[in-house]
Amino acid sequence: MSDDHASTRLIDDYARGDAAMAADTVWALEAHLETCATCRGRLSAAVATGAPGIAALVDSVRAGLEPRLTPVGRAPSRRLRPGWVSAWMTPAMTPWLVMTVTVVLLALLLDVAGPPSRLGDASPVLLVAPVLPLCGVAASWSRGLDPAYELTASTARAGLPLLLRRTTAVLLVALPGLLLEGWLTGAMTAAQWLLPSLAFTSTALALGSVVGVTRAAAALVALWGVVVVGPAWSTGHVPLVLAADRLPFWGLLLALGSGAVIARRNAYATL
Repeated sequence: MSDDHASTRLIDDYARGDAAMAADTVWALEAHLETCATCRGRLSAAVATGAPGIAALVDSVRAGLEPRLTPVGRAPSRRLRPGWVSAWMTPAMTPWLVMTVTVVLLALLLDVAGPPSRLGDASPVLLVAPVLPLCGVAASWSRGLDPAYELTASTARAGLPLLLRRTTAVLLVALPGLLLEGWLTGAMTAAQWLLPSLAFTSTALALGSVVGVTRAAAALVALWGVVVVGPAWSTGHVPLVLAADRLPFWGLLLALGSGAVIARRNAYATL
């Protein structure tokens, strides 16, 4: 592909459905076709001349659907949901983001009122902060929560780039609230929870390439509850894994998770 248009050979191979085309080449071409009317016109001509069977199938489907289609009303104004919002988050994420903010506020109220006696010097915010973003991450690429999941996952810009955008949207909502909460209460430093939070997020994305992001996030939250929150509730002390001398461990976990995400980046483009 040139900077402006795809080559004729590439478009002809795509029109014929050449199975030998590399996955990253197909992704790049489909992403280019989204924004280039000239190449879409060339593709249409290539399908008509080089793949008449496909053209006939499309015409047959169109002829069968047109009588069943009813006129639609006026499309809702895009001002209610700007295009850049749809590019960064799905409507299914909204209630989860609201829940994330609500949990942050409840934890803040507990800290202001004083942690429960059984928690001792362990801050409720500190205990939930490392895994709090995982709630939104689980909803950002969920087959069950997003009615348009299959449609989204099959588009040219799906896969890891879209997942990273939605994960970033979650972090942009959760992290500022936690930073403000830590500053207001003075119960924790940013280093105590920020690095573990990013490490858990990268680990969830890495495991998500194998078992699904939603399952991976849910498993990590459950593991955190059993291994960290449960003992902290029993002892009333800040968990050792959140101590300052454990930060190199979280940094290593973040690096390993990020490396695994990059190494398995093609796995996110499949259903």
